[in-house]
Amino acid sequence: MIWAVLALLIWVAGWYLNVRLANGAASDNWGVKIAVPAIFGITVLIVWELLVRGFEINPVILPAPSAIFERLLSEGPRLWADFEQTIIKGAMSGYIIGGLAAFGVAILADRSEFLTRGILPVGSFMAALPIVGTAPIFVKWLGSDWQSKAAVVAVMVFFPILVNTVAGLRDTTAMQRDLMRTYGAGYWPTLLKLRLPAAMPFIFNGLKIGTTLALIGAIVAEFFGSPTVGMGFRISTSFGQLALDMVWAEIVIAALAGSAFYGLMVLIEKQVTFWHPSQR
Repeated sequence: MIWAVLALLIWVAGWYLNVRLANGAASDNWGVKIAVPAIFGITVLIVWELLVRGFEINPVILPAPSAIFERLLSEGPRLWADFEQTIIKGAMSGYIIGGLAAFGVAILADRSEFLTRGILPVGSFMAALPIVGTAPIFVKWLGSDWQSKAAVVAVMVFFPILVNTVAGLRDTTAMQRDLMRTYGAGYWPTLLKLRLPAAMPFIFNGLKIGTTLALIGAIVAEFFGSPTVGMGFRISTSFGQLALDMVWAEIVIAALAGSAFYGLMVLIEKQVTFWHPSQR
């Protein structure tokens, strides 16, 4: 009970401190904005550690954060190899391929009403395909290395980016388009100087959605065939060996990579769409 009471006291202290910071006079300060989620995360980890040790929870059920951290330190080279295989080769390659393909198809669809009516339903069908059904097919077609994982990721991110790009390209008003025609601008000058900049908030919305889908697709696809390296492969084999601290170590790396990837897209969006009301 001592451990439980200590965990409760730490939780209350962290909650009180966060409430004071979030509602204080300096709540808009960038340091406070970083401190509030950091305090929350540290509080959760401390409470987790105390409860696991206090109630003597079996590591197979839930390992302590300290055990996960030790695994991160001791298995650094192996975890880096898994990260490189899954995130850099599989997820990033598929994300770039799927994003470029979606953007190109969106431009073609924008030029043709026939393509718009035909491609979007097909895209909806592709988005509805379960990854557990498409991943084994791509593994059979492209092999068990990272190329098949990149293909799965490309299919998963294609539709969100396509839909958002098509919607963004149609976001300009009739008065804006009439003004460009008055200036004698053709399709491509209008696209580059008016419609594409106006579509940027929509495009980045699709790109941000794709960041999480890319990581999920690459990791899950490795469950259906992978060389002896990769985050999905390691999670599957470690779970079979009841090495749950290794499973959680891979989850931590995936969460950090996904957060960093999403944050990078947000920073780029702020630089590109600084003029949009949402960034003011």
